[in-house]
Amino acid sequence: MNRSLFIVLLIAFNIAIDQISKVIVRTTMIKGGKGQINVIQDYFQLIWVENKGAFLGMGSDMNPTLRLIFLLVLPTLVLAYVIYYILKTKELDRLSLIAFCCIAGGGIANVFDRIVFGEVTDFFFIDLGGVFKTGIFNVADMSVTIGMVMLLFSGVFNSKKKEKIA
Repeated sequence: MNRSLFIVLLIAFNIAIDQISKVIVRTTMIKGGKGQINVIQDYFQLIWVENKGAFLGMGSDMNPTLRLIFLLVLPTLVLAYVIYYILKTKELDRLSLIAFCCIAGGGIANVFDRIVFGEVTDFFFIDLGGVFKTGIFNVADMSVTIGMVMLLFSGVFNSKKKEKIA
């Protein structure tokens, strides 16, 4: 498959999965936790909230101008650079390429929500009985997180590979 087409399709796939999941949540759930759904008892729940801030609501109490700059303008510039970087950097290994596409797709999906709705729809919640507990997040957040983990793994894997060669 053509490399550029692969990049566009993978980014579009990440955006589509996120947006489809958010449409389902917005059309079938009750906002604000009143209609929470226990998927796996209290360990994994669906709770629909709208987040004006960034990760875990950070920045939701900023004044509107700062929120526009830090949650819309800067992320858009960073995402544009990431897309430019992955399209132009032909020597990226496949894992890094996929990782960057996941990061870009998830980022674009959340920026899209901010532009269209003024806030981001979140709905996943995990609580493993005090051992591990998340804030409420969405598919785009998972894409970005998985992409970051893949990028870290790729960096470690590639540095070990270079050590063996040297």
